[in-house]
Amino acid sequence: MMRSLASSILALAGARRGPLALGLALLVSSPALAQKAAPNAPPASPAKSPFGSVEPVSPATLPLPTSDPSPAQITTGGTSPSEPDIAFGAYQRGYYGTAMREAMKRVEADSKDAAAMTLVAEIFKDGLGVRQSAAEAARWYKLASNLGDRQATFSLGLALLQGDGVKKDKFAAKALFEKAAAQGHAGALYNLGILAIDGDIQDYGKAASYFQSAADAGDADAAFALSSLYHAGKGVPQDAKIAADWMRRAADDRNTGAQVEYGIALFNGDGVEKDEAAAARYFLKAAASNNPVAQNRAARLYAAGRGVPKNMVEAMKWHLLARAAGVKDDWLDQQLNSLSPREREAVSDAVRRYAGKFAAK
Repeated sequence: MMRSLASSILALAGARRGPLALGLALLVSSPALAQKAAPNAPPASPAKSPFGSVEPVSPATLPLPTSDPSPAQITTGGTSPSEPDIAFGAYQRGYYGTAMREAMKRVEADSKDAAAMTLVAEIFKDGLGVRQSAAEAARWYKLASNLGDRQATFSLGLALLQGDGVKKDKFAAKALFEKAAAQGHAGALYNLGILAIDGDIQDYGKAASYFQSAADAGDADAAFALSSLYHAGKGVPQDAKIAADWMRRAADDRNTGAQVEYGIALFNGDGVEKDEAAAARYFLKAAASNNPVAQNRAARLYAAGRGVPKNMVEAMKWHLLARAAGVKDDWLDQQLNSLSPREREAVSDAVRRYAGKFAAK
């Protein structure tokens, strides 16, 4: 059990903050929870769950968390408190060439302008208006980190963890995360929690402490991770109510995996008062972010008329979107096959409208 929980957490760790930290949609793809909340049969009475079993979803199909370092963390202002930050303003608006020129002007004027150096590093890392160079990004991160910039310290730690532009060095990465964590960087605290359960020796108590600190600082992924530990009773006492509360916080902070899991908790009354209508709202939030598991859940609810009015067009729209992403559901396939030609055309129109709306974002 201990190993399986760590594997569930680490299996979905990756692109967002380094190879150990994609964001913990761990419960979404947990077979145990899928079985608990998802009998295979279609709903026959209000007492039964409408959730069908789903195959685990690849992390690559899940939307990335939104708590990556925001531009506001990269730089904090001009060379004086009253001076507008031209470099950062240009960066925000997509004028990356201007952002680079202005940031370099600041560095030339002040060799200790760590915020400008971090912005230069970000531009090189993403190849925004310049030739992408992980090595050059790492060089600038190091310069800024040496001057005390916590975001640069954190980002350099990620580079070392991944071997991105520098030689891979997990221990050096951990040291940098510890340095950034000491400065209150929530992402560093989160990654230290992940590292605490990565490997043959897993310290769930230490991981819980790091996740708690990061979650208290407003990190949604950490809140999601902490909820999973409370749900499993690893490193903390098992407590479904506390688990649900942290899940809600992560869900309300737009963590799509947490929205799905909190929806399941609400539907089943697991650690929180049962509320099918509220469950549907959370599923629909995640579904609108293109989370295929949530789309499958939304389809089931619309098809069963649970938490939302029964609507087979909406049900099949979400089913087709989820199925295209790899989530199979034989019962919903049967419902789709029973539609009339007119209903099928309405479903096709609904899918096209959704796809067009999403593509326009």
